[in-house]
Formats: sequence, C-alpha cells, structure tokens
Amino acid sequence: MIKGLKKWRLFSLLAVFAVFLAGCGQEEISTFQPAGQVAKDQFNLLLLASGIMLLVIIVVVAIFLIALVRFRRSKLGEDHMPEQVEGSHTLEMVWTFIPILLVLILAVPTVYYTYKLGDVKAMEAVDEDGNAENLVVDVTAKLYWWEFEYPDLGIVTAQELVVPTHEKVYFNLIAADVKHSFWIPSVGGKLDTNVENVNKFYLSFEKESEGLKDGVFYGKCAELCGPSHALMDFKVKTLPRDQFDDWVASMQKTADEPVVANADGEEVFAQSCIGCHAVSGVGESGAQGPNLATFGDRNRVAGFLEHDEENLKDWIRDTQKHKPGNIMPSFSEDQISDAELDALADYLMGLKVEK
Repeated sequence: MIKGLKKWRLFSLLAVFAVFLAGCGQEEISTFQPAGQVAKDQFNLLLLASGIMLLVIIVVVAIFLIALVRFRRSKLGEDHMPEQVEGSHTLEMVWTFIPILLVLILAVPTVYYTYKLGDVKAMEAVDEDGNAENLVVDVTAKLYWWEFEYPDLGIVTAQELVVPTHEKVYFNLIAADVKHSFWIPSVGGKLDTNVENVNKFYLSFEKESEGLKDGVFYGKCAELCGPSHALMDFKVKTLPRDQFDDWVASMQKTADEPVVANADGEEVFAQSCIGCHAVSGVGESGAQGPNLATFGDRNRVAGFLEHDEENLKDWIRDTQKHKPGNIMPSFSEDQISDAELDALADYLMGLKVEK
C-alpha cells in the first residue's frame, strides 16, 4: 500500500513538472525557441554557460561520491587516516588553472557577443539620396504602455510594434517616467529603458508572426516599475518587407484619410478622448496616451485583455480596476452614457489600417 502511494506521489510530481515545462514551448514568448539571430546568439551563450555549470556539478558530485564510497568507515575502520595532500603543488595547480580555463571559455564568447550586439553604427547609415539604409524605431516606455515611433517614416504607433523580417531593426530606447526594460523573449534583448539616457541596440526577426498562436510575438517589461508591471505587455507583428511597406503606406494615409467607422462614436471621441489620444498614424512620439490609429488591428485591449468591445467598455469605465497605477482616467455614466460608450467602442474597434 505504501509503495503504491509513493508511486502515485512520484507520478503527481512528474505531472506538475510537465505542466510547468509546457510553458517553455510557446513560440511567441519562449527564449528556448529563438526566432532571430540575436536570440540564437544569446541562446548559444546560455547553452555554453549551462554546460560549464553542469560539468562543474558533475565533477564535484563524482568526487564527493568516490570519496564517500572509497573512504567509508565500515570499509577502512575507525583508525584509518587517508593520505594527506595538504600543500600539494600539483593539486593547487589543477584547481587554480581549471577554473581560470572555464572562466576564459565563457568570457571570450560573452565579450565577443556583447560588443557584436552593441554595434549600432549602421543606425546612422544613409544612401546617396540621404535616406536611412536601415529601419530605426524609437521606443518610449510609459506607465504602463509602449510607444513606437518610426522617425524616418514619419509614423507612430503604440502597444504593437510592426517590423519587417530578415533584416536588422535598430532601436533607441528611453523611458518617460521610471525605469523599464524592453524584452522580446523569442527575439532577444533585454535592455533597460532609462529616463536620463538613450540605450541603443538591434534585433533581427527571422520568423513571420502570422503563423503563431496569437499572430504576434509577445514583448514584456522586464524591470519592476509599479503595481501594473506584470501587465505592461506589448505585441510584435513581423511581416515580409513588401507587406511592411504596405503597412507603412496605410499608416501614412491616415493623416489625410482618417477612418470613420461610426460617426456618433467619433463625436464622443472628439469630446472625451482626443486630448490624450491620436487616431492618425502620422506624427511624433510624446503623446500623453497611446496612439489609436491601429486600435482595431490590435491583439489586446490595454495590452492584456481580450480584444473585444465588452472588455474595451469595461476598461473605459474603470481603468484602475484593470491596471492599477496607470494615468488614464475612468469615465462614469455621468461623463459618457451607455449609448455613447457603445458608439465609442464601435468607433475604436473600427480604427484599422490592415486589410
């Protein structure tokens, strides 16, 4: 009976481990399934470091077990004294140079990749006409959302980063309020966003996000920044270069051809929301609230709620309930009636640039 219980305990423990390890296989957010060269380089460093640590553990455990078995008291007796090796120059050399060698094996590729991944000189490269040769994105982290400006393209968006595949994308990172950290687990990073200085780096995106479970890669804030830190997500859509160019063109058109999905909702927006939010994708960073030009194309409401009208209306009614500490005000029925809220939600969900 006891043996049976022990077997079931072992089975239960393995089942629990299986549940936790299942989270390692999600392509859209897994560091164990790199989707870009930067992520692959970092993953290889992780494997190297883990291999060295595993080797050290195996050697130490082996030595411990050999000593435990070979010099056990029941075999050699109470009065046996093993050979003393204190002061052995050979052993001193061994356990001095082996750690140095292991550190060098880890240090050389680490330093190499640190400088390689920090090389952003190509950010300033321009062609004969003075146009930027590489895509540069200015990222501004705010409580608790992300703003993405494409300075050379004249467009800005929020919460969803859109990038082309199979080319380097360069980033300028800064924070508007407190320290945050920009991280796309499947693609690479992470790097802090500071208030006082701009951090620069690049990523490469080698897999299109369309085939993923949610159609996006997940980005995270990896620096504790306040009560809603865990909810400070952003999404990444990766497109072939031709589709990315189409997206850019659609964003640029929003300045002259604004989307009007619901005229009543647009009027409510103009009365209550336009002071903080823009619905044109053309512009610069620095707005008080997220740019909503592509709100209807997004994957989530407020970065983490399912993208539907009910969640949108719940969010507008009580923002602090869903994301404590954010600066967006809530709107009661005295400020926006239920009918106006329905129209506003319909209008916002209709703000789309993707076909």
